[in-house]
Amino acid sequence: MEKQKKRKKPLYKRWWVWLIAIIIIGSAIGGNDGEKADADEEANTSVVTETASSEPKEKKEEPQEEPPKAEESETNEPKEDPKVEDDVAAEHKSALNKAEAYAETMDMSKTAIFEQLTSEYGEKFSEESAQYAMNNLAFDWKENALKKADSYSKTMYMSKQGIYDQLISEHGEKFTEEEAQYAIENLSADFNENALEKAKDYQETMSMSPEAIRDQLTSEYGEKFTQAEADYAIENLN
Repeated sequence: MEKQKKRKKPLYKRWWVWLIAIIIIGSAIGGNDGEKADADEEANTSVVTETASSEPKEKKEEPQEEPPKAEESETNEPKEDPKVEDDVAAEHKSALNKAEAYAETMDMSKTAIFEQLTSEYGEKFSEESAQYAMNNLAFDWKENALKKADSYSKTMYMSKQGIYDQLISEHGEKFTEEEAQYAIENLSADFNENALEKAKDYQETMSMSPEAIRDQLTSEYGEKFTQAEADYAIENLN
């Protein structure tokens, strides 16, 4: 009998072929997993690094400067009431207006105006207000003395010496000696006629004799005319 030749099994049916294939596939899968794990690890590391670098750094708090303390003089010093300042300014202005009126309409001296402003029988301003008025009053006091002298000459027929004494007297006009002297030197008056008018007045109102009138005209306690002026008056007295 003819021996039949055994047919060889194909390779895919042999067990050892499959074993080798399984080992190869397993190795391949394991390698891929390792590479994937390494890649994932690298990715996570980069993400963490980026996150850490992107986080804002904490700012250091700088110490705040304390506001400057107010000086004791500012806090303890009482504030002035603006109303009081307005009242004082108003009083100063009123005193100045009143002083100007006395100087312009009554030809008064600087000292006489100041005393009138502060007098309890006069304007009753405070000394501060009166002083403010005098400091800010621009006036020619020599001309006031001259106007006052002219008034005494024309209305009261006074002598030159009588007018001068009245201008500087504490109980009179209170001009300075310089202002009074200016007035006398610049006064246009006929003192002979003044003496005559005064003599007539004594004769008519007091019925005095010519000699008594003469004495009164020249007396230092009377009219203070010169002897020549008194003689002129008596010579022309009716």
